[in-house]
Amino acid sequence: MTVRTTLSSPTKEVVIGFDQPFCVIGEKINPTGRKKLAAEMKEGNYDTVQADALAQVAAGATVLDVNAGVPLADEPKILAECIQLIQSITDVPLSIDSSIIDALEAGLSVYQGKPLVNSVTGEDESLERVLPLVKKHGAAVVAISNDETGISTDPDVRYAVAKKIVERAEDHGIPRSDVIVDPLVMPVGAMNDAGTQVFRLVRRLREELKVNTTCGASNVGFGIPNRHTMTGTFIAMASACGMTSAIMSPLHKEQMDAVRAANVLNGFDPDCMAWLSANRPAAPEGEEGGEGRRGRRSGRRRARG
Repeated sequence: MTVRTTLSSPTKEVVIGFDQPFCVIGEKINPTGRKKLAAEMKEGNYDTVQADALAQVAAGATVLDVNAGVPLADEPKILAECIQLIQSITDVPLSIDSSIIDALEAGLSVYQGKPLVNSVTGEDESLERVLPLVKKHGAAVVAISNDETGISTDPDVRYAVAKKIVERAEDHGIPRSDVIVDPLVMPVGAMNDAGTQVFRLVRRLREELKVNTTCGASNVGFGIPNRHTMTGTFIAMASACGMTSAIMSPLHKEQMDAVRAANVLNGFDPDCMAWLSANRPAAPEGEEGGEGRRGRRSGRRRARG
């Protein structure tokens, strides 16, 4: 069964699915832990937001997550203004990221296209507040696998929470193709089986619940050295288990290399074209006009790898 979640901007559609390349959701536009960005956003200065949006798209993000959670600030206003700005300078769909209902409403009301809402949990209050909003605006939604009891260390419990959210979404008229489950990634430095838990969960979510999946990929390497290599390796392994997207940083080469390699190895990069485009060395200086010579040798060079 092919499951596809379609997101859109006014001019572009992005499909997240079992038969699609891995979807990179850029995480950078988030003031959490970024004092300078938080101060700018609070003052209505969106220069860094604009720079981060453009840089992430240039690096390969196909969706951008937008979070405006600045303490003691007008989050609904800031979020709406950021969405309008980003949509004016890029064509990628957006993930509207907030736990504040008024902020989600403000963001959805100005969004052009079909966004992703990040997120809803398995808590009854969250379900009854967020899902009607998602349905009203025709959005897709991230379903986070925790509820009133917190985040369980038992993957079977997290699966049950995900199943509850998917079924409740269907009760509200939201198809399961518009629910992307986040099975929750723990730091592997604190929980040794964090990776294997997620891999097991992703397989079940794909095969039994038949939903697309995402995660905050950088969580897995929190607190350990060489974090971005760990995160990239996790992304590649999770994609092999069926994960179809991740909220991640496209600005770190280790992570994007892992995504591109996974797309090749999972059969989603025909003739390795995206891999070659990203990794082919630049022509030596002074050879711009030597196309004929390079062309004669290209077949032999490709055959030798």
